[in-house]
Amino acid sequence: MATQKSWQARIEEETDPQAQSFVESISYDRRLYKHDIAGSIAHATMLAKVGLISDAECAAVVDGLKSIERDIEAGSFKFDQSLEDIHMAIEAALIERVGEPGQKLHTGRSRNDQVATDLLLWIKQTELEYGRQLLGLERALVRLADRSKSIVMPSFTHMQRAQPILAGAEALAWCQMFERDRRRSAAITQSEDWRSPLGSGAIAGTSLPLDAAMTADSLGFAAGPVNSIEQTATRDAACNFLFCLAMTAQHISRWAEQWIIYMTTEFNFIKIADRYTTGSSMMPQKRNPDMLELARGRCGNVYGDLFALMTILKGLPIGYNRDLQEDKRILFRAYDTVSSCVTMATAIIESAEFKKEHIESMLERGFLDATSLAEFLVTKSIPFRTAHRIVGSLVARCEHEKKTALSQLRLEDFNDAIKAAGATATVGNEVFECLGAKNVVKRYHSAGAAGGKPFEDQLAAWKRRLE
Repeated sequence: MATQKSWQARIEEETDPQAQSFVESISYDRRLYKHDIAGSIAHATMLAKVGLISDAECAAVVDGLKSIERDIEAGSFKFDQSLEDIHMAIEAALIERVGEPGQKLHTGRSRNDQVATDLLLWIKQTELEYGRQLLGLERALVRLADRSKSIVMPSFTHMQRAQPILAGAEALAWCQMFERDRRRSAAITQSEDWRSPLGSGAIAGTSLPLDAAMTADSLGFAAGPVNSIEQTATRDAACNFLFCLAMTAQHISRWAEQWIIYMTTEFNFIKIADRYTTGSSMMPQKRNPDMLELARGRCGNVYGDLFALMTILKGLPIGYNRDLQEDKRILFRAYDTVSSCVTMATAIIESAEFKKEHIESMLERGFLDATSLAEFLVTKSIPFRTAHRIVGSLVARCEHEKKTALSQLRLEDFNDAIKAAGATATVGNEVFECLGAKNVVKRYHSAGAAGGKPFEDQLAAWKRRLE
């Protein structure tokens, strides 16, 4: 016969095996064991302080819980599937080991506030690990930026060549995205709303003299519950963390898409190690970026997880409902997906090199210096809109005359275009100093720009930040 459940006395019939299999969560929530034990130790310590259990009983409970934790980590703990979840499994094992003191552990506590606490403790620990992973990814990007700081390449808007940039500046752009992801997730546990649910009980609190502030403090929360009803029902922190994961998945997907394009024969901008590619079963020449494609594809799974949890929550009345059991399955899956993608992205970036010779051999295609020329004309007191028209006419002239670069025009061609636009300024040979992609990136001055001193400052700041 299955082990007696803590709630079994009210139910006259034994749980149907099919129903038992349907409601169990121990197959996936066992990863909360460390957090469940930490919460139980804090709760037992508080019960002793307020006189609801003796110091000796508290010591027995703590020793028993620590022995269970050691057995789980050693792989010798037997999980009883009939006990539904990790919380009941640990409690049953505790009672078996220490007897009556173990039966007192649940005093003033419900699985509702217990599981809410465990999930928050898991989020806090996992967020720290997630932050470390993102820092590793950022460091890989900064190293790529450093070794690519002399490579000038085109940037793209509307997937058309736009302005010249340093390849290292693009690497730092991705770095900035992932740093924002890291800070966003870290903020979840640093808010004054980071409160312990313990003391809320099932929904209404308890008549027992619990010290919720004590358990909150010992577990690293900002405070105890404000409202017992809300505290057992909310999954806002899970949604917030899941949103953070979805944002990182989006950023990884965009980065992967960019590099998939860069790896095509048509672009040929970047090379990653062969160990992160595959071949074709039919076409011998292929070198496919499968890992990048999978990272791009798995973003959709994480979006689905975010939408799944939000959809579950939208229909729930206030208070605990068993639907909330699904939060862990969803959140664990999303984290595992994003964590593996971050790890793979870091490895790929560490192996990558921009292909300088190929990039620069075609650098002057697309009139990347057109904006630079317009800005040069502005320094000659020509209004920007007028300068824009002048340069547009010069680009059109180049295309009509089969020229591929503005620098192929003569000095008089520039002055004729200025005169035709009704401007009175003239330019000398210094106009050629603003032409050519390599000249352009040296001229950037604005904060955060993709070349010149602004890029050097960005790179130096990232190195200091990530030391």
